Amino acid sequence: MTVSLVYPPIGFGLGLRASHYEDILNGPRRIDWFEILSENYMVPGGKPLHYLDRIRAEYPLVMHGVSLSIGSTDPLNRDYLRDLKKLAERVQPAWISDHLCWTGVAGKNMHDLLPLPYDGETLDHVASRIQHVQEFLGRRILLENVSSYLTYKRSEMTEWDFLRELCNRADCLILLDVNNIYVSSVNHGFDPIEYLDGVPADRVQQFHLAGHRNLETHIIDTHDEPVVDPVWDLYADALKRFGPVSTMIERDDNIPAFAELADELDHARHIAVETLGSGTHSRRRVVPA
Repeated sequence: MTVSLVYPPIGFGLGLRASHYEDILNGPRRIDWFEILSENYMVPGGKPLHYLDRIRAEYPLVMHGVSLSIGSTDPLNRDYLRDLKKLAERVQPAWISDHLCWTGVAGKNMHDLLPLPYDGETLDHVASRIQHVQEFLGRRILLENVSSYLTYKRSEMTEWDFLRELCNRADCLILLDVNNIYVSSVNHGFDPIEYLDGVPADRVQQFHLAGHRNLETHIIDTHDEPVVDPVWDLYADALKRFGPVSTMIERDDNIPAFAELADELDHARHIAVETLGSGTHSRRRVVPA
């Protein structure tokens, strides 16, 4: 008997952005699914929810948050979790994700995705919090690797070793951001292929692709540029390692016309077909029970 640790893949998607609402509803259907920023729709009503309901009737959606702050030492924000669960009941997302990071302390949101020290104490703390969140929501969640620009002296393991052990302890899934792996590999001087090889294949539910700013001495993850060739190459390597995984392109600033982003997503489709063969994105991956 086999049991799937991941939800079935749903193809190739984009982040849902307000400037594209009408294009999505009235233009040709070129996208398989959309990822919503959870916090944008945790509101009592208005235009965002009006369009969300209309698009939800036409496309599968996934929810992606930026405020869970799973690595913080603050208590979990129960009000936030209640609002998140309420939105999930409305949207019925294919899955829910957030970031493996902390975003504030002492009740202050710093509006940034800050990396964690990779040691046993942090591992115990974060795994416990993930379990509480999953119990509250009644489902597994995905945690995304963030880009980083510093390391901690107290770290005892690599980021990918930490991520692997965290998934095993908390029984959660992974949103693997390929661009973030590349950014951090340049900033910290590690081999991105070693990172991919260290990630448990049976836990990877989704890929993110995005653009960044290369400042020569370091790279900043900005999500305001097209995906660059080294990230496309790393995406092909990720497909070889993990197989058909639901893939999306993130663009949070300098947002182009919808057709331009759809063309960029078609490039991801092309790479997947060239790497895995046609029709492979719909295959489920299973692991022994």
